[in-house]
Amino acid sequence: MLVLVAPGQGAQTPGFLTPWLDLPGAADRIAAWSDAIGLDLAHYGTKADADEIRDTAVAQPLLVAAGLLSASALGDVTPGAVAGHSVGEITAAAFARVIDDTAALRLVRARGLAMAEAAAVTRTGMSALLGGDPEVTVPHLEKLGLTPANVNGAGQIVAAGTMEQLAALEADKPEGVRKVVALQVAGAFHTHHMAPAVAKLQEAAQGLDPADPAVPYVSNKDGRTVATGAEVVSRLVGQVANPVRWDLCMETFAELGATALIEVCPGGTLTGLAKRALKGVQTLALKTPDDLDAARTLVAEHQAA
Repeated sequence: MLVLVAPGQGAQTPGFLTPWLDLPGAADRIAAWSDAIGLDLAHYGTKADADEIRDTAVAQPLLVAAGLLSASALGDVTPGAVAGHSVGEITAAAFARVIDDTAALRLVRARGLAMAEAAAVTRTGMSALLGGDPEVTVPHLEKLGLTPANVNGAGQIVAAGTMEQLAALEADKPEGVRKVVALQVAGAFHTHHMAPAVAKLQEAAQGLDPADPAVPYVSNKDGRTVATGAEVVSRLVGQVANPVRWDLCMETFAELGATALIEVCPGGTLTGLAKRALKGVQTLALKTPDDLDAARTLVAEHQAA
């Protein structure tokens, strides 16, 4: 059983979209999406520097566009399940045909703008903690006033809060944590700091006409599959101010019988977690079009099976 997943914010790097625009029709699709949301995706994906694409309002649409573009290059794929990490859930909603590609880009544009506005109120950020026991780490974070915003499994938790709280974490790591790594994001996502963005995203979602998922859609909220399009959209809205439980998503992949996992562009983060948490599952990250042949072979093997 093949799982198709989409990464979240922080996976972007300068110029990562460049080789994908050489694929037939890719530049035209990116141009159409850019017109639909009023953002030059080609510029930001090819010429912008790291600081420019760190901007939440830019990074999120760019990631969804790249995910959709790279997935379409795989050809006709019917995965056994789909999921996305944080903003990647919007990409996954399009994979599951809950919303179409243009609707996904419009929703993520509203999401990015709303979250950027919320992040501007207080200087906040996120840091990944490598190693440690969640039963020890989570209470320690809460003692410092931080939120375990992403519980990613495979020994990784992401803490979110004010820059002062994150500095305190650097000086006082939980027992067993090997390293604290600041993430390239511009806010404390999936915490109460994002509460103002929820109402704006709810407003943006009102114009959607979601269909029920065509394939199992695994939610960040609790790792469970979601049966209706209305519930998918409801969870997409509330998700911006609630923790991501990627650990539970991976548990569900295992329960569903996953044997392979492909991460769309810019792949790498989620396949890394899967390699540690989902032993025996084949993983493949779409980093450049050079990875497509191997991915298509993996897809063909699973479609035939």
